[in-house]
Amino acid sequence: MNRSTLSLLAAATALAALTGLAALTSPGADDDPVRAAGAAPARLPVERSSVLCPAPSSSEVAETTYVSFTPATGGAGKPGSGAPAGKDALPDRAELKPSAVTQDTTTVAPKKDDEKTDGEETGEKDAEKTGKDGGKTGAAARKPAADKAVITATTPGTPVAAQENGAEVPALIGVASGRLAPGWTTQQTTVVPAGGARGLLGVTCTPPDTAFWFPGTSTAENRRDYVHLTNPDDTAAVVDIELYGPEGALKSQLTDGIPVPARSSVPVLLSTLTADPATSDVTVHVTTRSGRVGAVIRSAVDQLGSDWLPASVDPAPSLVLPGIPADATSVQLMAYAPGEDDAELKIQLAGATGTITPAAQQTIRVKSGMTASADLGDLTSGEAGALLLTPAQAGRATPVVAALRVVRGSGEKQEVAFIPATGPVGERATVADNRAKGTTLSLTAPGKSAEVRVIASPGTEGGTPATKTYTVKAGTTLAVAPPVPAGLKGSYALTVETLSGGPVHAVRMLALPEDGIAMFTLQAFTDDRAKVAVPEAEQDLAVLDD
Repeated sequence: MNRSTLSLLAAATALAALTGLAALTSPGADDDPVRAAGAAPARLPVERSSVLCPAPSSSEVAETTYVSFTPATGGAGKPGSGAPAGKDALPDRAELKPSAVTQDTTTVAPKKDDEKTDGEETGEKDAEKTGKDGGKTGAAARKPAADKAVITATTPGTPVAAQENGAEVPALIGVASGRLAPGWTTQQTTVVPAGGARGLLGVTCTPPDTAFWFPGTSTAENRRDYVHLTNPDDTAAVVDIELYGPEGALKSQLTDGIPVPARSSVPVLLSTLTADPATSDVTVHVTTRSGRVGAVIRSAVDQLGSDWLPASVDPAPSLVLPGIPADATSVQLMAYAPGEDDAELKIQLAGATGTITPAAQQTIRVKSGMTASADLGDLTSGEAGALLLTPAQAGRATPVVAALRVVRGSGEKQEVAFIPATGPVGERATVADNRAKGTTLSLTAPGKSAEVRVIASPGTEGGTPATKTYTVKAGTTLAVAPPVPAGLKGSYALTVETLSGGPVHAVRMLALPEDGIAMFTLQAFTDDRAKVAVPEAEQDLAVLDD
């Protein structure tokens, strides 16, 4: 018997021994009743998550606060954590670092001769501000170092905050691992007290993706809408942006896509992407040819202020747009049908006592490939509410996307914010950077009644957590002042958990009046997807057969 044959026999013997050991140590169907019953895969906490925060402002007088938070979760592993412990566990850390490059807030396509950036409009971008000590203040003095984390968290259950001021604050790229990953969220809040882009701008930093819908934008002369594209990866991404107005697709001036360099951010002025006449109602579709990005739109409206417009949920036949303030003076609906069929939608308002159909407009027709709008006026009539869009005819379920533009105040004291269609809270959702005053929580149960638990975290500088349970009746919206941590110092996070009943949609309104202006911003609670389904794997030596 030659050496090769002996080696082959030895390998076969070792493989047989390994197979026998696996059979002895791996639980089989007879030993595992869960597996025998064909149970669903186990849901385990995520071990890594990422978020992207856009460059906050081009104004020298902008003041931006970041608040980062991971809810405390009981479970296996380390105390207070749902993440598994062990020698291979990832470190417990969450941090946001500046992007390598944040392109100046100008245009990607050639800028029209009579078109200015929002920095040029306000006259603030090139202004040099001098502090009491004679040195430069704002962005020049506070621009974070490229490799230094702007904000770092190491413990679940306690929010951490940081502040960056001025026009040159870059986009941030954040990664959380270990116990900090499940449910990690970061809120970016910016106050711009003066100028053409003045307002309170709030946005929940978004995870990267490959496709986004933004109804509610505009290329009109009184609007300066920028889509901010942030690439978290080490390779470049290429992005396509399509615009759809009331008459259909707008002619694009870019056919080769927009390159977004690795770990960089690019803001694109929407009005420079098309040669078509300006239009006030536009839907934006952002997709990637390669890579992935975070995308969100910063909109400035003359005489109305500015805010961020997050992406709508994926196209669906029925949508919920929650969080309309009780004192809204103007509500405008914009919707788009991306498919081949037109949509006829019934408009309803879920208010404090039930669901009604507004007398001003009961339905909206959305033609395929076109953006439709409806001016709903002071829709809420003094009651907080949520707009419900459903098919007007049974059996005609055409998917759409939608958003609201909401205005508070009057005259020169008005302020604007946006509400995209949102998904339900799900098992748990969190919004950070809430204040002791000016925070309102809006809860809507569009179908069945539901019970939710609202948890107020400690403050960024101290305080004791508080919890309260609410019942939301079917077809209604409940607007409340949420619980506040005892002895609160700084800002805090609010976590909403669904305990029973049907789905609940939730929005936080933060109102910070400035010089009589009703400055406010609205952020939706979206399922934090802290857990993922992990199917159980087992050894299958059949793959070794030829």
